[in-house]
Amino acid sequence: MNLSIVVDIPAMIVPDASAVLGDEHEESYQTLRDESARQAALFESLGVSRGDRVGLLATNKIGTLRAFFGVLMAGATVVPMNYRARGGELTHLVNDSGVSLMITEDRYIDSVVAAGLTRDRVLTLEEANSRAAGLEPRAESAEVEDSDVAVMLYTSGTTSLPKGVLLTHGGFTQYVMGQGEAADGEFHGRVALAAPLYHVAGLSAMTVSLFSGRETYLFDFEPGKWLETVQNRKITHAFLVPSMVSLLLRHPDFDQFDLSSLEMLTYGAAPMPPAVREAMLERFPKSISFSCAYGQTETNSTVAVLGPDDHRLEGTPQEIALKRHRLTSVGKALPDVEIRVIDEEGNAAPPGVTGEVYLRTDRAMTGYWGKGGGARVILDSEHWVHTGDVGHLDDDGYLFLTGRASDLIIRGGENISPNEIEEVLERHDEVEEAVAFPVVDDHWGERVEAAVRLVPGASVTEDELIEMCKESLSGAKRPDRIHVVEDFPRTATGKVLRRQLSKEFAPPQVMDVAG
Repeated sequence: MNLSIVVDIPAMIVPDASAVLGDEHEESYQTLRDESARQAALFESLGVSRGDRVGLLATNKIGTLRAFFGVLMAGATVVPMNYRARGGELTHLVNDSGVSLMITEDRYIDSVVAAGLTRDRVLTLEEANSRAAGLEPRAESAEVEDSDVAVMLYTSGTTSLPKGVLLTHGGFTQYVMGQGEAADGEFHGRVALAAPLYHVAGLSAMTVSLFSGRETYLFDFEPGKWLETVQNRKITHAFLVPSMVSLLLRHPDFDQFDLSSLEMLTYGAAPMPPAVREAMLERFPKSISFSCAYGQTETNSTVAVLGPDDHRLEGTPQEIALKRHRLTSVGKALPDVEIRVIDEEGNAAPPGVTGEVYLRTDRAMTGYWGKGGGARVILDSEHWVHTGDVGHLDDDGYLFLTGRASDLIIRGGENISPNEIEEVLERHDEVEEAVAFPVVDDHWGERVEAAVRLVPGASVTEDELIEMCKESLSGAKRPDRIHVVEDFPRTATGKVLRRQLSKEFAPPQVMDVAG
C-alpha cells in the first residue's frame, strides 16, 4: 500500500475540505492530490522510476508536500534532507544517498550544486510546480510492495556521519493508520506544524494530520510566529520539541497570547528538562491536554507515550507524588510495540533494573543505507531494535530513560551516567537545563564537567552549584567544573550535542618541546 494514501483516501472522501495552509495559500485535499500527481508525472518524465531516490531539501511549504507525495506516487523513495546542511555534510548526504534528482528552494541551489549534483538534476519548488502544470495528473499512485522503501531519513549524526534509515511503505502506513481514522468530513481540528519535515517527528505529525482530516498549518518555527498562529488560527493540536517549548516560555509576551484553543500539545524528540516541563504545565492554559512521545527514526516514530492523564497532577498526595515521578518517564508502549530492557549479561531485566532498551515493532526500519560510519542502533535477527538508550521499566510498564550508552563518562574505569549528574543540578530552582559531559584527562582518562543554562535573572554561581553536587554525588561523579552558557549546541530537533561541549571545553593541548 503506497504511503500516498495519506492524501489519496481523504481526497476521495472529502475532496473539497481544507488540507493544508501556508505561504498565504490554502489547498484542498483534491487540489493537493492532483498537484502531487502532476509532479509524479513530471518526475517520471525526467526518468524517475520505482526504487529511485529523490532528494527533498526544502522548508515547511505546500510545495514541499506536493513534491513529497509526488515522489511517492511515482513509486520512488523520498530522501528529505536537512536544509541547514552545508559543505561537507550536504556533500555526504547527496553522494551517500545517490539521489538522481533534487527538489529544493532557490536559496539552496548553489549549495546543492556544490555538493555534487548538476543543475539539470535540480528543480526548485517553483520550477517543479510550473513544469508540472501542463501535465495530466497520474491517475493512480504507482503500485508498490509493503516492503518497498518509501522514505529514507538521515540520522542527525551526533557522533558520526549521518546514516540513511530505510522506512517502508507498509511500516509508515501502519503507523499513520494506527493513530486514528481517516478523514470523514467532520471537523477534527487544526494542527500547527512547525517541526522540520526532514525529521521523523515532523514527518509523522504531517502524515497523521493529513490522513485524519485536520487542517494543517505549515510554517517554520519562530516563537512569536507560533504564538500568533495558535491564537489567530485557533489551533487545536501541535507538536513541539522541548527546546521550542523553552523558547516559547521565554518569549516576553507569552502570557499575552490567547492559547485557549489548544486541545492537545505533544512534545518529544529530545529529553524534556524538568524545569521546562514544570513551567509548561504551570503557564499554558489548564484546559490543554499534554502528551510526551518517545521514539526513534529507526522505529518509524513514536513507540511509547506518556498520556494526558499522566500530566494531570490531581488526586491524593500519594497519587500526585506518583504522577510527578512518572513525568520523568517516557510513558508506556503503544499497542504495536514490545519493550524489553536487557542487562549486561544479555538477559531481560526485571522492573527497576537498568539496561539497554530493546524495541520490537513491525514498522521498524529494514536497516541502514550508505556509509555513515558505525550504526547508531542494531536490528537483530529477531527484529529487536537495540536502541542504544539506557533505562528501566517500572512495575506498571512505564519506561524511564537515563541516557545513551554512548554518552557514558568513563572516569578511571568507572562508568558514570550523565543523567544522574544532570538531575542533581536541575533540582536547583535557578537551573533550567544541565548537561554533563566528559573532558579528556591525562590521569583519569576522562573527568566530569557540566554546563548549565540558568533561568532569567538567576544569581547562583558555579561554586555554589559544585557545593550542591557534593551533597548528592560521590567524588567520582562530581563535576570538576561547571560552565554557565546561554544555550547548548543542538541538533535541529533540540538534542544537545554533548560531544561538542567536550571539544569546546577541552583543556588546551600543551606542545612538548623538550629535547
